[in-house]
Amino acid sequence: MAEKRWLTEDKLALIMGLILFLLGMLNYAGVDALGWSVKTNVWTSVGKILSPATGSYKELPGYAALLLTYLFITAFLSVGVKFLGADVPRFIKSFTAVFFISFACWAAGSYAVIAATPDTMAKFGLTWSMGLTGEAGFIIALLAGIFVGNFTPGFAEELKEALRPEMYIKIAIVILGAELGVKAVDALGLASSVIFRGLCAIVEAYLIYWALVYYVARKHFKFSREWSAPLASGISICGVSAAIATGGAIRARPIVPIMVSSLVVVFTCIEMLILPFAAQWWLSGEPMVAGAWMGLAVKSDGGAIASGAIADALIRAKVFADTGVQYQSGWVTMAATTVKIFIDVFIGIWSFVLAMVWCTFIDCKPGERMKFSAVLDRFPRFVLGYVITFLVMLALCATGPDLLKLGKATIAGTGIFRGIFFVLTFFTIGVVSNFKKLWAEGIGKLAAVYIVCLFGFIIWIGLFISWLFFHGVKPPVV
Repeated sequence: MAEKRWLTEDKLALIMGLILFLLGMLNYAGVDALGWSVKTNVWTSVGKILSPATGSYKELPGYAALLLTYLFITAFLSVGVKFLGADVPRFIKSFTAVFFISFACWAAGSYAVIAATPDTMAKFGLTWSMGLTGEAGFIIALLAGIFVGNFTPGFAEELKEALRPEMYIKIAIVILGAELGVKAVDALGLASSVIFRGLCAIVEAYLIYWALVYYVARKHFKFSREWSAPLASGISICGVSAAIATGGAIRARPIVPIMVSSLVVVFTCIEMLILPFAAQWWLSGEPMVAGAWMGLAVKSDGGAIASGAIADALIRAKVFADTGVQYQSGWVTMAATTVKIFIDVFIGIWSFVLAMVWCTFIDCKPGERMKFSAVLDRFPRFVLGYVITFLVMLALCATGPDLLKLGKATIAGTGIFRGIFFVLTFFTIGVVSNFKKLWAEGIGKLAAVYIVCLFGFIIWIGLFISWLFFHGVKPPVV
């Protein structure tokens, strides 16, 4: 019993995320241990949906990669949940349905008409697409989960043992740290001035964003601190990851970051459909401002980078049509990516700051002094994993181009699992989102805070700060 009390879901997520990271790191020893995992491609033909993650396993059929991935993840998670005292046979039965429904949603979201960005439409013979990237699958998974949870309660009950959205997202975030470490090194080699400007921009924007959202939620919508802090982090940093980390730091009930995460996914989709086209018409003369704006305004990693890629293609096309000047591709996307990376790195710092604030001023007893051990106890363990994987890959990849190449090979395998755990998260969030209960908890008011803050000042402050640091900076001309 003592072991079960020690091994929380948070600590288990840290351990499991690090195991996947170490398997990926075998690339540095010449072993591609995760390359057999299934990759979901943007597609127009059903036969092109699935493929192995890396070229090392290119002879492996896509359906075989899917089956191997399912068997590995099921066995991997079954061992983990056994230590949490779960009914393993029931978990396997439930998880099988959760896995294949979630994966089907991810595949549907990768259909080219939905997912292809403007710079890839010609490859698929398209003249128009929604340009949402494969992250549209997360939206579909969330909607599918909401349908199951609200309209098929019997089926939702059958899935109960596998409905663990917080565990899935925490494992994904540990893995995400490694990807950001590699991408940060990649960006260092591109343009140090852009990186410096991006760092200044996010520090300034973040300190303004968080305080304003927290104030609006508390003062004008009368939310408690438990709700206001995760909402402020979710809107201010990178949505789902930040909301989960903040919820852990302040010990919020699980429903709090889950509801915030649901809203982040929906509003990210809305922003991706609006902001890149607004940037094309109003910021074609300041393309790097447009890229930074996408990174500051769009709240999911893939959504921000995809928005940058869409804006990159749209602005370059408009400038070429209007002036004949042809910018090099990728620089607008790089500005969005750089800003987003720094925002993501801030998650660990902010979780620690909030843990200290809550221990010192909010959850302390009268006359009691803040203990550093209490801060560490509140600090989400999975964020520690995120920081570890980020720093390890940053240190390794920064030492030379050969190690950077191996780093990219490492995240090619781990990135597949990060994506799968994300889509599992959104489907299971949907299933546990009983709207009668959520409405009673105040999801309507929560959405109102999001709308007021996002369209009232976040988008515009982000635009001003992007202009402040990036105006006059132009991409190289072809």
